[in-house]
Amino acid sequence: MSNELCPERPLFGGAISSAFPQRFQDASNIRQVPDHQEVFVDPSRDESLIFELLDFKPDVGDIGSASWFLHDLAREQDAQGFKLIEQSHVIDVPGLSYRNIPAIATTAIGEMAISKGRQGREAQNLLKVYVANIRLKGVETDVLVTAYEPILINPLSESANAVGSGLAVPASQSGIMPMCDVIKQSLSTFKVNDWSLFGSSA
Repeated sequence: MSNELCPERPLFGGAISSAFPQRFQDASNIRQVPDHQEVFVDPSRDESLIFELLDFKPDVGDIGSASWFLHDLAREQDAQGFKLIEQSHVIDVPGLSYRNIPAIATTAIGEMAISKGRQGREAQNLLKVYVANIRLKGVETDVLVTAYEPILINPLSESANAVGSGLAVPASQSGIMPMCDVIKQSLSTFKVNDWSLFGSSA
């Protein structure tokens, strides 16, 4: 069982907050991150956790919205061998309703082979990808929380330099919180502290 510290972290200038393990470092200290994203990485395990604010997609139904975004992610990243493992029912999130307009969430888990940065297909790693979609309908925003967990690291991938190639060491063996729990933790503690972040819709 993991006894990792999970401090509350400010996101988007503190307008949002969420708690997750301290081992995840803010990637914006290392590289450029788009304004609509907050990216956290654990370089020692090549794991990452991304929070993203997107315009609400009215043409995507609530049921299975997370799996729609997961498929979209696979397309965007030119992934191979995409496989949807599971998806959740629609969950009400009463703490995130705005002006009595309810917020809902769905989650999905998939597996895909993707390469890092500009590396080609010959350097693809096999990853498990967890996606949670929080639909803040009152402010017309789709929040995406995505967690990447490597299953198999390709020896040609730049990840191999940092964590070695082959099968990734399971989190349970390293005494740390597995990614399936990291995303649950970040979801259950997700808070909007300042609705003016969402501009005119708020």
